[in-house]
Amino acid sequence: MTAAGRPRSGRQLRIAGHGYEAVIASVGASLRVLAFEGRDLVVPFGADEVRPGYRGATLAPWPNRIVDGRYAFGGVEHRLALTEPARGQALHGLLGWAEFDDRLVLDDRVVLAAVIEPQTGYPFRVEVETEYRIDADGLHQTVTAHNLGADAAPWGTGPHPYLVAGPDGRVDDWTLTLRASEVLTVTHDRLSPVAVESVTDHAEWDFRSPRPIADVFIDHAFTGLARDGGVAEVRLVTDAGTGVAMAFDERCPWVQVHTADTPIATTNRIGLAVEPMTCPPDAFNSGTDLVVLEPGATHAASWRISAV
Repeated sequence: MTAAGRPRSGRQLRIAGHGYEAVIASVGASLRVLAFEGRDLVVPFGADEVRPGYRGATLAPWPNRIVDGRYAFGGVEHRLALTEPARGQALHGLLGWAEFDDRLVLDDRVVLAAVIEPQTGYPFRVEVETEYRIDADGLHQTVTAHNLGADAAPWGTGPHPYLVAGPDGRVDDWTLTLRASEVLTVTHDRLSPVAVESVTDHAEWDFRSPRPIADVFIDHAFTGLARDGGVAEVRLVTDAGTGVAMAFDERCPWVQVHTADTPIATTNRIGLAVEPMTCPPDAFNSGTDLVVLEPGATHAASWRISAV
């Protein structure tokens, strides 16, 4: 397809199997569609639509925010473009609008790759490879970083799907299970990190026992995750008990959850963003769980979305 005829979200890569169907858009290696037996598990968007925000995007080399777009690494100060200008933050990395190349395309598996080239604010060369794979357990995504440069590089990653429990209702109507004992509190105006606190001190964000989200606002990172066999799970279900779950291992010790509050009625709270993360917001400054990729080193993290 010529550039003029290509959809705005890029090439469309469909994979399917075991009742699941996913469509990956090459811009941002974005999960555009995921359904099970015809039921949406994530909020989709159109192939010829400019992706709404970061919906379904692969986030790298950092998830969430870097406060003021400034950080120091290896004794050098760096300043990034402020891609969240209203809050004055550098948001969700550098590949959200990059075109990923095909590395492998099969009926049930695709592998895409892009290179972060050295640039102002991030003078490191890192290859990012993402695999989407369907099996009987659902849709798996693995993101692998490979430091191609001569210097160590800071690294973090995560996905940005908006989960959907059922065809009817919105976030307010669904029941959330999030077995996290700690929450990262943030400033009201800029969502800049403040402190990690116990959810026992913030009952509104304590979903260790399943309960309806109702009108609670959430745009916070959680940690202290309970795990079964090393795997943490976030579950979102309807009153009928059907829904969607997202699972991830210890390489993602954090998960950002957002109720997708917007001033537009048609998009307000239509899905719950669930973003497993290798590090918390502003990790380039705090150093918390920050991955340092030495020259030639690789790092991989993965997660799974499945129907309930």
